[in-house]
Amino acid sequence: MPVEEFIRSLDRSTVSKFTHNANLLEKHGPILGMPHSKKLTPDLYELRLRGKEEVRIIYGFIGRKIYLLHGFKKKTQQIPTKEIEVAQKRFNTLK
Repeated sequence: MPVEEFIRSLDRSTVSKFTHNANLLEKHGPILGMPHSKKLTPDLYELRLRGKEEVRIIYGFIGRKIYLLHGFKKKTQQIPTKEIEVAQKRFNTLK
């Protein structure tokens, strides 16, 4: 899965932040909010990893299951449309 490879490529402190935020996501689900998570579209959310590098993991829910769809390093203020499109395409294949 591409997200697993992306997470493995991150530095140790960022992986630690991912683990912490993923645990919060698992515990709180769709009600997890800022600063850890933010809704992007009706289907997609971003898990926000802040630090030396701004990292985002886009995810979605089907029922109670959480699907990590796409990860990237954020370099601009706005999330690039192409990053959301990649995640949306992956999400649509799961529905």
